Amino acid sequence: MTTESLSLTKKLSQESHSPDYYPIIIRLEEITKIYGSENTKIKALDNIDLTIEKGEYCTIMGASGSGKSTLMNIIGCLDRPSSGRYYLDNVDVSGLPDSQLAAIRNKKIGFVFQQFHLLPQMTALENVILPMIYAEVSPTERRDRALEALEKVGLGNRVNNKPNQLSGGQQQRVAIARAIVNQPVLLLADEPTGALDSQTTEEVLGIFESLYQAGITVVVVTHESEVARHSQRVIWFRDGQVIHSHLSPQELHSVID
Repeated sequence: MTTESLSLTKKLSQESHSPDYYPIIIRLEEITKIYGSENTKIKALDNIDLTIEKGEYCTIMGASGSGKSTLMNIIGCLDRPSSGRYYLDNVDVSGLPDSQLAAIRNKKIGFVFQQFHLLPQMTALENVILPMIYAEVSPTERRDRALEALEKVGLGNRVNNKPNQLSGGQQQRVAIARAIVNQPVLLLADEPTGALDSQTTEEVLGIFESLYQAGITVVVVTHESEVARHSQRVIWFRDGQVIHSHLSPQELHSVID
């Protein structure tokens, strides 16, 4: 384990003994999401109650249309529930204005998507620096933190390459570096290995594992059982409801078969 990881682990341990420590990072209470109106109503989420603790590594699984992507959009403050309460890091974000939600997304949540969403005209370093500009981090600190994040995902020698000079796996690593550079409390990944081959998938999942070991809360939405088996806990969705909230990876066969 690196010196940085040891330091973060020690910090988390100290927090866990603090009277102000609150171990739940995500708390959903009676969350419902309805699209459309009148005769066209579709209930994407149906009265969801769910908690995820700080430092957990979870995957959210379910068939297409089960509601897992809708849930991720709400957890990521990209969408709002029609009813219910969502507490992120012990703050009720359900009714916050868009400007505050944008600030929370920037400072508390790191996003990784199937399509890497890198700006093609920018280098890897510049892509990773970008979220720190919005967070008003000083220019000197931006560069130092971006270099550190790229080093952490194994791209310290590719900082000046543009996306078209990188493989798909390397582009996803840049996206992960960008997601963690603001030191978020939560890393959300939506089908992060969907565009990768099997070897690169294993490499990316290894990065998620190292981030989890360092104390970051990791939540991955996936339809791939092999991806889910790398996590600590599986949340299984069906028809907008949580059918199983605490499946172990070893128990996946009971819902898939």
